[in-house]
Amino acid sequence: MPPSRLHRVAVLVLEGAKPLDVGIPAQVFTTRASMPYEVRVCGAAPGLVTGGDGLAYHVADGLDALAWADIVFVPGYRFPDREDPPRAVVDALTAAHGRGARLAAISTGAFALAATGLLDGKRATTHWHYTRALAEKHPLVRVDENVLFVDEGSVLTSAGAASGIDLCLHILRGDLGVAASNHAARRLVAAPYRSGGQAQYVPRSVPEPLGERFAATREWALHRLDEPLSLEALAEHAAVSPRTFSRRFVEDTGYTPMQWVMRARIDLARELLERSQRSVEQIAADVGLGTGANLRMHFQRILGTTPSEYRRTFTRGE
Repeated sequence: MPPSRLHRVAVLVLEGAKPLDVGIPAQVFTTRASMPYEVRVCGAAPGLVTGGDGLAYHVADGLDALAWADIVFVPGYRFPDREDPPRAVVDALTAAHGRGARLAAISTGAFALAATGLLDGKRATTHWHYTRALAEKHPLVRVDENVLFVDEGSVLTSAGAASGIDLCLHILRGDLGVAASNHAARRLVAAPYRSGGQAQYVPRSVPEPLGERFAATREWALHRLDEPLSLEALAEHAAVSPRTFSRRFVEDTGYTPMQWVMRARIDLARELLERSQRSVEQIAADVGLGTGANLRMHFQRILGTTPSEYRRTFTRGE
């Protein structure tokens, strides 16, 4: 997307808003030379909004900011299962979506999106503590409790607060490319792409001692994408059997080990296409896919486009 395109971001602060949920999109998309975004923090009306955890917010804008925005973030708020947001808020969210804005919820902000009916028939997630309540309150929503975020195109939802970072970086990848997303992740001191689902954070009665070991193996693999990476090699690094590794890897990430490796290779190829002039054949070798034909095949299957078309999309002006 051309860097001159300015994206307008509204962060809608509702009563009981959680501080971290409010701060994440406000900081990730903060206006700066390297980030073509303008951010406005708003409420149901201008003025003081009582937040959660002892904080309050003084917002300059009311719901008119939703008519201005291209992306509307709804941070999580306290007691979302008790009652829906005010009718004016629900209507403003519906109207913003109707004219083409993307709506993105962090944590329990999903309840506000669900109140609009825009999540009916779609996948969505929220904080693990509230997934059952969301399913019960909005039975037409297909609640997925084992993901960090869900992208349904014009409506997006994420799990607990830190997953809001994952969602924001995902949006950045789509808007500006992998290089810009990785740059923002470094600025935030955050993982550019965090594997796994929120089930790993749900309290368990039995400890899961392999979690850190598997994370170390994923990190090890990311630095060796140009090398052969078999299931056996990954399992050997994790010091478990291939069968145990494969089963636990799917539980942790939602992907088989080889699916995860392929997506990591495609992600690296995307960044090289954005930031270098290397040929498709050279990039295929760099990411361990061997030939340009192989890269094109997997690029098309996973992203629905070709490497050349992707490069044109994210080519910066001279």
